[in-house]
Amino acid sequence: MQFPLSLSDISLWIAITALIVLVTSELLFSYAGKMNFPIDKMRLRLAALSLGAAFMVTVLLRAIMPSVI
Repeated sequence: MQFPLSLSDISLWIAITALIVLVTSELLFSYAGKMNFPIDKMRLRLAALSLGAAFMVTVLLRAIMPSVI
């Protein structure tokens, strides 16, 4: 059975998820003293940066090996 998603699909999904998480973490940091969230803001920002790094890895893979992927 072949995997139904290509690397381009996975890269797009990671990019959109990274943007959503990064915007959410930035909005939480702007309301730091006004609201009490049960979410650890630093962990959310780390997740956003990790997703951004994963997106960059997929972009580099497509740039280095365009014929394979």
